[in-house]
Amino acid sequence: MLAAISALIGPVSAILDKVIPDKDLREKLSHEIATMADRQMSAQIEVNKVEAAHKSLFVAGWRPAIGWICGLALLYSTIVSPILGIWFIVPEVDTSLLTTVLMGMLGLGAMRTFEKTKGVSREK
Repeated sequence: MLAAISALIGPVSAILDKVIPDKDLREKLSHEIATMADRQMSAQIEVNKVEAAHKSLFVAGWRPAIGWICGLALLYSTIVSPILGIWFIVPEVDTSLLTTVLMGMLGLGAMRTFEKTKGVSREK
């Protein structure tokens, strides 16, 4: 969702360039749009922090659960299924969606680890 909001800022600014002839007004509106998008992203980050700190496993545990589900499905499709396929007929799992989600989660984790090693993380 955050990526979608960020992706819309450029096209909206291009439309403003065509519709609004006054340069100052155009820049002001473009700045307001960018500020609203930044507020939306900050609000989502705060919601994520509250969810992650929640005591209930059903609120705080959904992200790790998705990671485990994707990891287990990948394990099944790459290791377990081929081995069991020698003796049994096993169903195939379409891992295209699971792989996309898992790689996204791993990429974000790697970026966070890189930030921490370089000392640029925001934690104090």
